[in-house]
Amino acid sequence: MKPAPFEYYAPTTIAGALQVLRDVESARPLAGGQSLVPMMAVRLARPAAIVDLNTISELTGISEEDACLVIKSMTRQATALHSKEVAHRVPLLIEALSNVGHPATRARGTIGGSVANADPASELPVAMVALDARFLIAGQKGHRTVAAQEFFTGMFETALGADELLIEIRVPFQRGVSSFLEISRRKGDFAIVSVAVKVSVNAEKRCDGAAIVFGGIGPTPTRCSAAERELLGRTIDESAIAASISAVPLELVELDSHGASRSYRHRLARVLLARALKIVSSRGEAR
Repeated sequence: MKPAPFEYYAPTTIAGALQVLRDVESARPLAGGQSLVPMMAVRLARPAAIVDLNTISELTGISEEDACLVIKSMTRQATALHSKEVAHRVPLLIEALSNVGHPATRARGTIGGSVANADPASELPVAMVALDARFLIAGQKGHRTVAAQEFFTGMFETALGADELLIEIRVPFQRGVSSFLEISRRKGDFAIVSVAVKVSVNAEKRCDGAAIVFGGIGPTPTRCSAAERELLGRTIDESAIAASISAVPLELVELDSHGASRSYRHRLARVLLARALKIVSSRGEAR
């Protein structure tokens, strides 16, 4: 199939893009196009206009500021994946990015585009919640900042308004060790279930901070506070891992589909968490 007819705009500034989004009804921003273009091709998406963000140079780049990694929304996934700054400051993000699609899609896909698309099976939203990232949003009324946990509001839904743009993502420098794992039918496919784990330990090698976030089990990235609490104050050994896994309830899983039922996703979530925690434990010992 071919896309339905649409108008095309290529502004060179953020202000210009925001003006189009305000003035043109049903306009949609285009980032890397790895999600929107295929949806348009089969007419699952029928925007009246496309606002191409690829001509706005101020939306690309990676920098450091106030103990945060600042990633502009149009930064290519491949650029971030091969960034020494990202690898040094936020290694969990590197692990998540390495599971995103294929080299060809990462070369075109953007960090902001993937996040704003809010696919429940996407890797980057899961990592951003685990990393306590904050999203800078621009609109006609000015700028506002939204925490990752509040940014994702539903399946393919975010806190972004129709006339707003995601400008940049601020990720605090990572403390502690991490692991990102997923299970998919084929390498490069969207994950059936994924998990991002981040753990910090004190001088006694006991956990003093943990983040456990699942993807693919609910409409948004799903944080499991109960599993996190089982790790606090303990060394990450077999006993702590077993307790954390047991604290992941079936009720946490909302998605149920042919070939990937709730019970199956629940089992995968527990298996992945066990593997991720063992990796985290071994990395912590290596340090």
